[in-house]
Amino acid sequence: MSTTDLDPIRLLRPRRKIAGASAILLPFEPGGAVDWAAFAAHARRTAEAGLTPAVNMDTGYVNLLEDDLRDEVLRRTREALGGGPFLAGAFVADRPGDAFDRDAYLRRIESIAGFGGTPVVFQSHGLTSLDDDALVDAYAEIGRHCDRFLAFELGTAFAPFGRIYPLDVFRGLLGVRSCVGAKHSSLHREPEWLRLIERDRLRPDFRVYTGNDLAVDMVMYGSDYLLGLSTFAPDLFARRDALWEAGDPAFFELNDLLQYLGFFAFRPPVPAYKHSAAMFLRLRGWIGSDRTHPRSPSRPASDIEVLRDIGQRLGVVPEV
Repeated sequence: MSTTDLDPIRLLRPRRKIAGASAILLPFEPGGAVDWAAFAAHARRTAEAGLTPAVNMDTGYVNLLEDDLRDEVLRRTREALGGGPFLAGAFVADRPGDAFDRDAYLRRIESIAGFGGTPVVFQSHGLTSLDDDALVDAYAEIGRHCDRFLAFELGTAFAPFGRIYPLDVFRGLLGVRSCVGAKHSSLHREPEWLRLIERDRLRPDFRVYTGNDLAVDMVMYGSDYLLGLSTFAPDLFARRDALWEAGDPAFFELNDLLQYLGFFAFRPPVPAYKHSAAMFLRLRGWIGSDRTHPRSPSRPASDIEVLRDIGQRLGVVPEV
Protein backbone atom coordinates (compact mmCIF):
# COMPACT_ATOMS: atom_id res chain seq x y z
CA MET A 1 0.00 0.00 0.00
CA SER A 2 1.22 3.52 -0.79
CA THR A 3 0.52 6.70 1.10
CA THR A 4 -1.83 7.78 -1.72
CA ASP A 5 -4.19 4.94 -0.71
CA LEU A 6 -4.11 5.90 2.96
CA ASP A 7 -7.37 6.84 4.71
CA PRO A 8 -6.48 7.52 8.37
CA ILE A 9 -10.12 8.16 9.32
CA ARG A 10 -10.89 4.49 8.70
CA LEU A 11 -8.16 3.56 11.16
CA LEU A 12 -9.74 5.36 14.11
CA ARG A 13 -10.41 3.01 17.05
CA PRO A 14 -12.81 4.75 19.46
CA ARG A 15 -13.10 3.43 23.02
CA ARG A 16 -10.08 1.17 22.59
CA LYS A 17 -8.17 0.10 25.68
CA ILE A 18 -4.67 1.50 25.22
CA ALA A 19 -1.56 -0.34 26.38
CA GLY A 20 0.88 2.27 27.63
CA ALA A 21 4.57 1.87 28.41
CA SER A 22 6.74 4.68 29.66
CA ALA A 23 10.50 5.07 29.42
CA ILE A 24 11.96 5.87 32.85
CA LEU A 25 14.34 8.81 33.15
CA LEU A 26 17.55 7.94 34.98
CA PRO A 27 17.90 10.83 37.45
CA PHE A 28 21.16 12.16 38.80
CA GLU A 29 22.10 13.84 42.07
CA PRO A 30 23.77 17.29 41.99
CA GLY A 31 27.17 15.67 42.49
CA GLY A 32 26.74 13.40 39.47
CA ALA A 33 25.82 10.07 41.11
CA VAL A 34 22.67 8.24 40.03
CA ASP A 35 19.74 9.09 42.31
CA TRP A 36 18.59 5.53 42.87
CA ALA A 37 15.86 6.43 45.35
CA ALA A 38 14.25 8.82 42.86
CA PHE A 39 14.65 6.25 40.09
CA ALA A 40 12.89 3.54 42.12
CA ALA A 41 10.10 5.91 43.13
CA HIS A 42 9.50 6.91 39.50
CA ALA A 43 9.44 3.30 38.33
CA ARG A 44 6.89 2.47 41.03
CA ARG A 45 4.64 5.45 40.34
CA THR A 46 4.67 4.59 36.64
CA ALA A 47 3.58 1.02 37.36
CA GLU A 48 0.98 2.19 39.87
CA ALA A 49 -0.49 4.49 37.21
CA GLY A 50 -1.05 1.39 35.04
CA LEU A 51 1.81 1.95 32.58
CA THR A 52 4.60 -0.56 32.02
CA PRO A 53 7.97 0.89 33.05
CA ALA A 54 10.67 0.71 30.37
CA VAL A 55 14.24 1.08 31.61
CA ASN A 56 17.59 1.34 29.87
CA MET A 57 15.89 3.13 27.01
CA ASP A 58 17.07 6.32 25.31
CA THR A 59 15.38 8.23 28.16
CA GLY A 60 17.62 6.30 30.55
CA TYR A 61 20.80 7.16 28.58
CA VAL A 62 21.27 3.50 27.65
CA ASN A 63 23.76 4.29 24.89
CA LEU A 64 25.89 6.24 27.38
CA LEU A 65 26.05 3.59 30.11
CA GLU A 66 28.48 0.74 30.68
CA ASP A 67 27.13 -2.81 30.90
CA ASP A 68 27.60 -3.02 34.68
CA LEU A 69 25.49 0.12 35.20
CA ARG A 70 22.83 -1.19 32.81
CA ASP A 71 22.68 -4.35 34.93
CA GLU A 72 22.44 -2.26 38.09
CA VAL A 73 19.43 -0.50 36.54
CA LEU A 74 17.85 -3.90 35.92
CA ARG A 75 18.49 -5.03 39.48
CA ARG A 76 17.08 -1.84 40.96
CA THR A 77 14.04 -2.07 38.71
CA ARG A 78 13.24 -5.63 39.75
CA GLU A 79 13.62 -4.60 43.37
CA ALA A 80 11.48 -1.45 43.02
CA LEU A 81 8.66 -3.28 41.21
CA GLY A 82 8.70 -6.34 43.43
CA GLY A 83 9.05 -8.62 40.43
CA GLY A 84 6.37 -6.83 38.40
CA PRO A 85 6.60 -6.60 34.60
CA PHE A 86 8.92 -4.16 32.88
CA LEU A 87 10.61 -3.59 29.53
CA ALA A 88 14.33 -2.99 29.11
CA GLY A 89 16.51 -1.91 26.23
CA ALA A 90 18.98 -4.47 24.85
CA PHE A 91 21.69 -2.15 23.58
CA VAL A 92 24.95 -3.12 21.89
CA ALA A 93 27.56 -0.39 21.49
CA ASP A 94 29.46 -0.42 18.22
CA ARG A 95 30.87 1.89 15.55
CA PRO A 96 30.08 2.64 11.90
CA GLY A 97 31.40 -0.19 9.77
CA ASP A 98 31.20 -2.83 12.52
CA ALA A 99 29.50 -6.14 11.77
CA PHE A 100 26.28 -7.25 13.47
CA ASP A 101 27.30 -8.72 16.83
CA ARG A 102 24.81 -11.52 17.45
CA ASP A 103 26.54 -12.79 20.58
CA ALA A 104 26.60 -9.36 22.22
CA TYR A 105 22.85 -9.00 21.64
CA LEU A 106 22.18 -12.43 23.10
CA ARG A 107 24.23 -11.57 26.19
CA ARG A 108 22.20 -8.41 26.81
CA ILE A 109 18.92 -10.25 26.20
CA GLU A 110 19.95 -13.02 28.59
CA SER A 111 20.75 -10.42 31.26
CA ILE A 112 17.38 -8.69 30.85
CA ALA A 113 15.46 -11.96 30.96
CA GLY A 114 17.42 -13.00 34.05
CA PHE A 115 16.11 -9.95 35.89
CA GLY A 116 12.53 -10.62 34.75
CA GLY A 117 12.27 -8.01 32.00
CA THR A 118 11.12 -8.14 28.40
CA PRO A 119 13.90 -7.06 26.00
CA VAL A 120 13.48 -4.16 23.59
CA VAL A 121 16.08 -4.80 20.89
CA PHE A 122 17.85 -1.53 20.15
CA GLN A 123 19.39 -0.89 16.79
CA SER A 124 23.13 -0.62 16.30
CA HIS A 125 25.43 0.26 13.41
CA GLY A 126 26.00 -3.43 12.74
CA LEU A 127 22.32 -4.33 12.81
CA THR A 128 21.09 -1.48 10.62
CA SER A 129 23.88 -2.04 8.07
CA LEU A 130 22.36 -5.42 7.12
CA ASP A 131 20.35 -5.74 3.94
CA ASP A 132 16.61 -6.28 4.28
CA ASP A 133 16.60 -10.09 4.21
CA ALA A 134 19.53 -10.31 6.60
CA LEU A 135 17.77 -7.89 8.96
CA VAL A 136 14.74 -10.14 9.25
CA ASP A 137 17.03 -13.15 9.69
CA ALA A 138 18.86 -11.35 12.52
CA TYR A 139 15.60 -10.73 14.40
CA ALA A 140 14.52 -14.31 13.77
CA GLU A 141 17.84 -15.52 15.22
CA ILE A 142 17.27 -13.38 18.32
CA GLY A 143 13.78 -14.86 18.56
CA ARG A 144 15.18 -18.39 18.65
CA HIS A 145 16.95 -17.49 21.91
CA CYS A 146 14.19 -15.41 23.51
CA ASP A 147 10.57 -16.21 24.38
CA ARG A 148 9.36 -12.67 23.70
CA PHE A 149 10.90 -9.37 22.70
CA LEU A 150 10.08 -6.04 21.09
CA ALA A 151 11.80 -4.67 18.01
CA PHE A 152 12.66 -0.97 17.81
CA GLU A 153 13.20 1.26 14.81
CA LEU A 154 14.16 4.89 15.35
CA GLY A 155 15.12 7.82 13.22
CA THR A 156 18.54 9.42 13.17
CA ALA A 157 17.13 12.43 15.06
CA PHE A 158 17.43 10.19 18.12
CA ALA A 159 20.65 8.29 17.37
CA PRO A 160 23.16 8.03 14.50
CA PHE A 161 22.74 4.25 14.28
CA GLY A 162 18.97 4.52 13.80
CA ARG A 163 17.13 3.37 10.70
CA ILE A 164 13.46 3.33 9.72
CA TYR A 165 12.94 0.04 7.94
CA PRO A 166 11.17 -0.50 4.63
CA LEU A 167 7.64 -1.84 5.05
CA ASP A 168 8.75 -5.25 3.76
CA VAL A 169 11.10 -5.58 6.74
CA PHE A 170 8.24 -4.73 9.09
CA ARG A 171 6.17 -7.45 7.43
CA GLY A 172 9.07 -9.80 8.05
CA LEU A 173 9.05 -8.91 11.74
CA LEU A 174 5.38 -9.87 11.91
CA GLY A 175 6.45 -13.38 10.95
CA VAL A 176 8.82 -13.73 13.92
CA ARG A 177 6.44 -15.18 16.51
CA SER A 178 8.54 -14.30 19.55
CA CYS A 179 8.61 -10.67 18.39
CA VAL A 180 5.40 -9.52 20.06
CA GLY A 181 5.58 -5.85 19.11
CA ALA A 182 7.68 -3.04 17.71
CA LYS A 183 8.34 0.52 18.79
CA HIS A 184 8.26 2.96 15.87
CA SER A 185 10.10 6.27 16.31
CA SER A 186 10.22 7.96 12.93
CA LEU A 187 8.41 11.05 14.30
CA HIS A 188 6.14 10.80 11.24
CA ARG A 189 2.56 9.57 11.04
CA GLU A 190 2.39 7.98 7.59
CA PRO A 191 4.88 5.13 8.09
CA GLU A 192 3.21 4.29 11.38
CA TRP A 193 -0.26 4.28 9.81
CA LEU A 194 1.04 1.90 7.13
CA ARG A 195 2.43 -0.39 9.82
CA LEU A 196 -0.93 -0.43 11.60
CA ILE A 197 -2.65 -1.47 8.38
CA GLU A 198 -0.20 -4.32 7.85
CA ARG A 199 -0.46 -5.35 11.48
CA ASP A 200 -4.26 -5.49 11.31
CA ARG A 201 -4.09 -7.47 8.07
CA LEU A 202 -1.40 -9.99 8.99
CA ARG A 203 -1.11 -10.27 12.77
CA PRO A 204 -3.70 -8.42 14.85
CA ASP A 205 -2.16 -9.47 18.19
CA PHE A 206 1.12 -7.68 17.36
CA ARG A 207 1.50 -4.35 19.15
CA VAL A 208 2.73 -1.25 17.37
CA TYR A 209 4.14 1.04 20.06
CA THR A 210 4.30 4.62 18.88
CA GLY A 211 7.46 6.44 19.79
CA ASN A 212 6.20 9.61 18.13
CA ASP A 213 6.41 12.20 20.88
CA LEU A 214 5.21 14.79 18.34
CA ALA A 215 1.94 12.91 17.69
CA VAL A 216 0.87 11.23 20.90
CA ASP A 217 -2.67 10.94 19.53
CA MET A 218 -1.50 7.99 17.39
CA VAL A 219 -3.27 5.91 20.04
CA MET A 220 -6.52 6.98 18.39
CA TYR A 221 -5.61 4.91 15.33
CA GLY A 222 -4.62 1.66 16.97
CA SER A 223 -1.08 2.29 18.18
CA ASP A 224 -0.09 1.64 21.75
CA TYR A 225 2.84 3.66 23.08
CA LEU A 226 6.31 3.51 24.53
CA LEU A 227 7.22 7.16 24.94
CA GLY A 228 9.86 9.33 26.51
CA LEU A 229 7.28 12.09 26.93
CA SER A 230 5.18 9.97 29.27
CA THR A 231 8.02 9.97 31.82
CA PHE A 232 7.10 13.63 32.47
CA ALA A 233 3.60 12.64 33.61
CA PRO A 234 2.70 8.93 33.70
CA ASP A 235 -0.32 9.82 35.83
CA LEU A 236 -1.69 12.18 33.18
CA PHE A 237 -1.08 9.74 30.35
CA ALA A 238 -2.98 7.08 32.30
CA ARG A 239 -5.84 9.55 32.82
CA ARG A 240 -5.85 10.42 29.13
CA ASP A 241 -5.95 6.72 28.17
CA ALA A 242 -8.90 6.09 30.47
CA LEU A 243 -10.78 9.03 28.94
CA TRP A 244 -10.31 7.57 25.45
CA GLU A 245 -11.56 4.16 26.56
CA ALA A 246 -14.60 5.80 28.16
CA GLY A 247 -15.36 7.91 25.07
CA ASP A 248 -15.02 11.06 27.17
CA PRO A 249 -14.37 14.21 25.07
CA ALA A 250 -12.10 15.50 27.84
CA PHE A 251 -9.51 13.22 26.21
CA PHE A 252 -8.84 15.83 23.55
CA GLU A 253 -8.08 18.80 25.79
CA LEU A 254 -5.74 16.77 27.98
CA ASN A 255 -4.06 15.24 24.92
CA ASP A 256 -3.59 18.74 23.45
CA LEU A 257 -1.78 19.95 26.55
CA LEU A 258 0.41 16.87 26.65
CA GLN A 259 1.21 17.41 22.99
CA TYR A 260 2.15 21.03 23.70
CA LEU A 261 4.60 19.70 26.26
CA GLY A 262 5.91 17.23 23.69
CA PHE A 263 6.50 19.82 20.99
CA PHE A 264 8.43 22.01 23.39
CA ALA A 265 10.48 19.24 24.99
CA PHE A 266 11.30 17.35 21.78
CA ARG A 267 12.43 20.28 19.65
CA PRO A 268 15.94 20.02 18.16
CA PRO A 269 18.32 18.85 19.39
CA VAL A 270 15.89 16.05 20.18
CA PRO A 271 18.12 14.16 22.68
CA ALA A 272 18.02 17.21 24.97
CA TYR A 273 14.45 16.23 25.87
CA LYS A 274 15.99 14.29 28.77
CA HIS A 275 17.08 17.57 30.33
CA SER A 276 13.55 18.90 29.76
CA ALA A 277 12.23 15.83 31.56
CA ALA A 278 14.57 16.36 34.51
CA MET A 279 13.51 20.01 34.75
CA PHE A 280 9.82 19.08 34.67
CA LEU A 281 10.13 16.26 37.20
CA ARG A 282 12.02 18.60 39.52
CA LEU A 283 9.22 21.18 39.18
CA ARG A 284 6.79 18.42 40.16
CA GLY A 285 8.90 17.64 43.24
CA TRP A 286 9.58 14.10 42.04
CA ILE A 287 13.36 14.44 41.75
CA GLY A 288 15.77 16.71 43.58
CA SER A 289 18.02 17.79 40.72
CA ASP A 290 17.70 18.45 37.00
CA ARG A 291 21.25 17.28 36.36
CA THR A 292 21.61 14.87 33.44
CA HIS A 293 24.25 12.50 32.13
CA PRO A 294 27.37 14.59 31.37
CA ARG A 295 27.42 13.43 27.72
CA SER A 296 23.78 14.28 27.10
CA PRO A 297 22.85 17.66 25.53
CA SER A 298 21.19 20.25 27.75
CA ARG A 299 18.51 22.94 27.51
CA PRO A 300 18.84 26.61 28.49
CA ALA A 301 17.74 27.61 31.98
CA SER A 302 15.06 29.81 30.40
CA ASP A 303 13.12 26.61 29.57
CA ILE A 304 12.17 26.23 33.23
CA GLU A 305 9.55 28.96 33.17
CA VAL A 306 7.93 27.59 30.03
CA LEU A 307 7.80 24.13 31.59
CA ARG A 308 6.39 25.64 34.78
CA ASP A 309 3.60 27.26 32.77
CA ILE A 310 2.75 24.00 30.99
CA GLY A 311 2.82 22.12 34.29
CA GLN A 312 0.46 24.63 35.86
CA ARG A 313 -1.93 24.34 32.92
CA LEU A 314 -1.86 20.57 33.45
CA GLY A 315 -2.48 21.06 37.16
CA VAL A 316 0.64 19.24 38.35
CA VAL A 317 3.04 22.09 39.12
CA PRO A 318 2.09 24.50 41.94
CA GLU A 319 1.77 28.23 41.50
CA VAL A 320 4.69 30.24 42.85
